Parts: sequence; C-alpha cells; structure tokens
Amino acid sequence: MVNQAMGEEIPEDRSEGFGERLLGVLLDRAPHLPPQLIAPLIAEEVARIGGREVSILLQDYAQELLVPLPGRKLHVSQPQPVMDSPAGRAFLRGRVVEVPQAHSVRMYLPLLDGSDQVGVMALTLDAVGADDRRLLRRLAGLVADLLVTKNAYTDQFFQARRREPMNVAAEIQWSLLPPLSMSVPQVEVAGILEPAYRVAGDSFDYALNDDILHAALIDAMGHGLDAATMATVAIGAYRHARRMFIDLAEKYAFMDDAISRQFGPDHFVTAQLMHLNIATGEMKLVNAGHPAPLLIRDGRVVQQLESATTLPVGFGGEVPRIGEHTLQRGDRVLYYTDGIIEEHVTGGELFGEERLTRCVNRLGEEPSEGVRADLRRLSHLLKRERDGHTSDDATLFMIEWRGGAADHLAALD
Repeated sequence: MVNQAMGEEIPEDRSEGFGERLLGVLLDRAPHLPPQLIAPLIAEEVARIGGREVSILLQDYAQELLVPLPGRKLHVSQPQPVMDSPAGRAFLRGRVVEVPQAHSVRMYLPLLDGSDQVGVMALTLDAVGADDRRLLRRLAGLVADLLVTKNAYTDQFFQARRREPMNVAAEIQWSLLPPLSMSVPQVEVAGILEPAYRVAGDSFDYALNDDILHAALIDAMGHGLDAATMATVAIGAYRHARRMFIDLAEKYAFMDDAISRQFGPDHFVTAQLMHLNIATGEMKLVNAGHPAPLLIRDGRVVQQLESATTLPVGFGGEVPRIGEHTLQRGDRVLYYTDGIIEEHVTGGELFGEERLTRCVNRLGEEPSEGVRADLRRLSHLLKRERDGHTSDDATLFMIEWRGGAADHLAALD
C-alpha cells in the first residue's frame, strides 16, 4: 500500500482482529476435534463474547421438533416445535430471531449447511449490537459445517434426532438421502419422507450440475427390507448414470437394467426423472409409472404435468417419451408418491388427487415462508386430512424455479 501524501510504502494490516481470532480457533481445531468436544468448544467461544445458556437444537426425523443436543457446557432445554416457536421461526426462515427478556436477549441463529437447515443455535446475551450479530451469524455458519462434517464420525447426532425407534429399512433410506433442501438464487428444492421412522421403498435424489438441476423420485414395490434394498439399487444406479452425463432416456434405461438384473422380472420401481434448466425454466420429464406432478402458480394448482407414461423401472420398457414443459418464474412443481393419494380416509374412500389439490390451494392462500417451510406445512396438513394415517410410504418433493443468475456471488465487493 502506498501513502499518497508521502509517497512511502505502508504495509497492509494483516493482524488478527478479535472476531478472526475467535472464528480461527474453531477453524484451526476442527480437523482434530472429537465429536464430543464440539459442545464445550462452542460454549466457550460464545462465552468469550458474553453469551451464556448455549443450546444446539437439531431437527428430528419427523420434521416436527427441534431437539436439544446433549453435551458438556450446553444448556439442554425442552424440544421446541418447528411450527410454533422462536427456534422454529429461525429454522424455517433461515433468519436470526431475537426474543427480548427482562434484562437480556435470547437469540436463535439458524445453522445452515449451504442452504440446508441443520438446526438452530440458541444463546443469551445481556445486549446485542451489530458486531455481535455479524460475529454470531458467522460463528453459526462454522458450527453448522462442523456438525455436518463430524456427523459422519459419530452416532451422537443421529441419537439426539430420534424421537422413537427406527426400523432397519428406514435406517437404510435415511442414509441414502441428499440434504432435505437446497436453495440457490435460481431454484429451491425440498423433500419430505413419511413415515419417518418406518419408510422403506420411497426415496428422492437431486444434484445441480452447472445450469441443470437433476432430480428423481422413486417408489420401490413392497415393504420393509426388500423395498429398501431395491430403492438402494435404484438410487445407486441413478447416481451412477447421472454422473456419466447421459440424457434422461439413458438414465431410465440404466436404472431399468440394474433393477431387472438384480431382482428379476417380478420386481419394479416407479419413478419420475427430471431435468430443469435453471437459467431458462425448460423442464424435461420421464414418468415411469408415477402420478403426474402438479404445477403450482401463484399458490394454486393450474395443471398436472402430463407426459407419456413409461413402464416402471425393471419391466424393460421401451425408450421413454420425454415430456417437455416451460416454467414461469415463481412456478412450483410438486412431485409425490402414490402413498399420498391412495391412503384410505374415514369412510373407506381414497384420499385422491382432488383432495390433494384442495390442500395445496388452501395453503396457497396463506403467506409463503419458503419452499421448505411450505412443504412441511403441506405435509402436516395432509397428515391431518388423512386422520394421521400413513399406512404406505408417502413422499413429497417440491421445486421452485426463480431464474436469474448467481454470478454476483463469486465477485468480491
């Protein structure tokens, strides 16, 4: 750096500030930090800025509660409802929530791994200023990354999130899933599996490769371990095909061959395979025996996205016909498995597509809180409408297309 007045070289100041030192400790120790020491280190870091009563709240598998992570120096509170609590508002909206108390402020900071909400960090400060908010927001980001990274090395986080016993098939299915939500400026996705602790044959997967969002929703026939095994092969074959950068028809053929070779002619998997160009809104769709997805515009279902139905995966279908649709900015597409509409309700009748459409439209009359929050509200509404029954796997997967670009995020101000 040059002093313009004196013409002298003045070195740039690269010394550590307080905030950098605080965050740097977490970054420096993270590679070697045992999972059980995450809690005391976080509590110690928060204490350095005057914080206390630190809680780490993780989402339970049914996506109904935020449950406290036990740990040394952590304040272990009661589980907080996702839908009606300050912690839940921070979690669903991805924004800090501050609750004034008698002589302090209780802060709830979303723990975001990328754009997927991991949980919430709660703490109490005597007073909150702009510097506190900035530093704590960045600390919460590091904490989220640390929790996700260390999750692969321990069962402690899984155990904290479980509110009831989980069967082996569900254990397999949860291990298959990508993050339950993703949000970038051009597109947002979210998914939900039911019943969370007994799901077997349903699954979904997605990946964003350059401007193409790839997504798949599957439903393997049967129940229990047989269905979970088939779903594992189907998702594995899908990912393998996707990573070879082949088109939709070839993906279908690859999955079909994998299922038929492994399980024989009497087994099948229904599927929806999709490509969405997030720059243009052009969507391509293969429907292999699934209900047609719903196009939602301005909060209301405007049509089913029909495409020529292909035989389910495993039946050796011919080359599939690909449906093509062009989305408008703000459009949502709702994919679902037949467990949603084929559940029997009071009186013995099927739940049906018309009732699903009415539920979507009813929620569309309320202010949107984002795809993930809205999908959760829809899931809970559907469960109430089905009198709490979910006798078969029931999966929802929603995409919202916004368009535009994200190049500005790669440029320093």
